[in-house]
Amino acid sequence: MKYIILIVFLAAFGSMLTGYIMASEKLIGLGVMGLFFVAFPLFAYYRWKDKDIKDYMLTKENLDKMRENSKDKRY
Repeated sequence: MKYIILIVFLAAFGSMLTGYIMASEKLIGLGVMGLFFVAFPLFAYYRWKDKDIKDYMLTKENLDKMRENSKDKRY
């Protein structure tokens, strides 16, 4: 998966670079669309697939944990 993301990123970046060199707005647009509609969603899925979303939500329990941790770190 990591190599697919890298290939898509390089293809999109190459398309944008080629578009700037050739002054082609279509190539630039395709590169940007490739980044935002293909590369970023693949990257986000790859990085978050084994994570529990509840660990990152601001629930009462997580807020209490953060308060306890901040009290422990005070000098």
